[in-house]
Amino acid sequence: MLKEKRILLGVTGSIAAYKAVELLRELTKRGAEVQVVMTEAATKFVAPLTFETLSRQPVLLDMFTLAYGSHIGHIEATARADLFVIAPATARTIARLALGLADDFLSCIYLASRCPILVAPAMDSDMYQHVAVQENLSRLRDRGVHIVGPASGELASGSVGPGRLVEPPEIVEAIERILVTARDLADEVVLVTAGPTREPLDPVRYLSNRSSGKMGYAMAEAAAARGARVILVSGPTALSPPQGVDVIHVETAQQMHDAVLAKLTAATVVIKAAAVADYRPKQVAARKIKKDEAVREVTLESTPDILAEVGKRKGRRILVGFAAETEDLVENARKKLQRKNLDLMVANDVSQPGAGFDADTNAVKILDAQGKVEELPVQSKRSVADRVLDRVVGLLKQRG
Repeated sequence: MLKEKRILLGVTGSIAAYKAVELLRELTKRGAEVQVVMTEAATKFVAPLTFETLSRQPVLLDMFTLAYGSHIGHIEATARADLFVIAPATARTIARLALGLADDFLSCIYLASRCPILVAPAMDSDMYQHVAVQENLSRLRDRGVHIVGPASGELASGSVGPGRLVEPPEIVEAIERILVTARDLADEVVLVTAGPTREPLDPVRYLSNRSSGKMGYAMAEAAAARGARVILVSGPTALSPPQGVDVIHVETAQQMHDAVLAKLTAATVVIKAAAVADYRPKQVAARKIKKDEAVREVTLESTPDILAEVGKRKGRRILVGFAAETEDLVENARKKLQRKNLDLMVANDVSQPGAGFDADTNAVKILDAQGKVEELPVQSKRSVADRVLDRVVGLLKQRG
């Protein structure tokens, strides 16, 4: 899929730099022409000779050397590239990119680049979660830079949390999405819901669930990458909206219901990935309930069933639902698919490792109206999103 694609691979001073060697091997196996650019710190972890041997290209190190004969190195390097990948990208490198510094070869190439850019962060968990790093990543996303990862797990410090460089196969998936994704949804308007809803008990407290919104946001990002106009109706999340997506922020199930129905006429595909609260308090206190006046009972009432309502109005739209279950996965998902007039149901057992709430991965079963079940193993939520959209594209073609 990457045959004859020219990729610049930036490697920075992280303990994860050894994974860049495997990434280089994976890219060359797929036919890509890869040239590596290293920061000085990166050479402390992996010798440039390793990359030169595997890529059969000189490693770019010195911004004061004319690496392309009489041509200026950082200008010529990016002029030849289809994609610039920085993996691993340290907190320092991310900050330099966000600030637009140009004090080494890698940062000069970034500023000179007119090709797409993909950044794969790698650092300790506390560093990654620092507000400065998050602001820098958000700034890069706003400029159109693609971000993949990081993953969660055991780190070099011995702590456990987000910050691990994602594995090379996942980076390759992201590269392929950027370089070879078909624009097969270019004529479609895709309406996606994501995240939880919050149902207030008083001005301070609410009922909600553990949804992070990551699956819905991955669906929106994937649909936009395939050329669709995407409308994302999002409950409260900590996620940055995908680039180029129209976002409507809501909080309660009623607000999400109203937003979805207001945009339904324009939509040709509806993907309901939100975890909408099934119940809400019947009475909402006007002021904070004090501890000494504890509520002994909370009377609940049903929230609007958005998916069922859209199913009644579906027409020729493609309608996809999501079901998070803890038992009888296929049976419960099939009943929901039939009851709500869906074309596809994406079901996952949230009690299984890698498929629960707030994870970066998912493992799902895709059910269709003809009774077929497709099982997908644990993989990134973005990969799951593309597989679901493959099925959506197939249904659109069937309907002409």
